[in-house]
Amino acid sequence: MGTGRRRILLAAVGVALVVVGLAVARGMDGAVAAFLGDALYAALIVVAIAFLAPRAPARLVTLVAFAICAAVELFQLTGVPAALADAVPAVALVLGTTFQWTDLLAYAIGAIAAGAVDAVSRRAAGSSRGAPTTPSAGGRPPHPPGGTPSR
Repeated sequence: MGTGRRRILLAAVGVALVVVGLAVARGMDGAVAAFLGDALYAALIVVAIAFLAPRAPARLVTLVAFAICAAVELFQLTGVPAALADAVPAVALVLGTTFQWTDLLAYAIGAIAAGAVDAVSRRAAGSSRGAPTTPSAGGRPPHPPGGTPSR
């Protein structure tokens, strides 16, 4: 799949994640809704990074996305996101307001799930950026180790 087609697909997935995330935020209550919303947030960050760097390896995209989510969660310990959300309520959707360690677990699950889907879709499309596919990366060598005996 070409970079242009990949970006179009990622943009569509990103829009779908925003729609589902807003539906969860508006239509559900409780711990399950919060956990699901955080996992979707992490998945959206994976998609955004993959959109910005479509040739980056899926593992790297996943790790960077989780690091960003964790940094945002740790930023909540400062109280700055809560103060910003008081002034502009929509900020709470992006930065949150209160630190919860369970959010880190939700981010890990969401990022890993989205990264796995990205890796599998890349492999299905024929890209080696999703996972190691070369013989030197652990697969069987194309020829016997001894080669062809000379006569």
